[in-house]
Amino acid sequence: QVRLVESGGGLVQSGDSLRLSCAASGRFFSNYVVAWFRQAPGKEREFVASLSRGGDTPYYEDSVKGRFTISRDNAKNTAFLQMDSLKPEDTAVYYCAAEWSSRGVVTLTRASEFHFWGQGTQVTVSS
Repeated sequence: QVRLVESGGGLVQSGDSLRLSCAASGRFFSNYVVAWFRQAPGKEREFVASLSRGGDTPYYEDSVKGRFTISRDNAKNTAFLQMDSLKPEDTAVYYCAAEWSSRGVVTLTRASEFHFWGQGTQVTVSS
């Protein structure tokens, strides 16, 4: 079982950057696929990025590809989302999620596939 806490959100201007962190507690963090989702007001929760257990296989939603980078440091039990060239449409609550995996390489993109979630951190991008 893993517990997740996000941090790093805030209010920025269009074109700025933010780095979100997801601190995990519990054992065997390296056995979990990690992902970032976001949810804007009136919208469904949307997949942003996911990363395999070893951190070598990232997968991105098309709208953030080339702007966002997901990474993890298993030794520190932490996952990250580096967000560059932020746009107003990136405004949302960002959630870290994790799912146990028995395979080293697996791609998960649906919210229903993840059973462990953080509380979320607000990202607001002004134009």
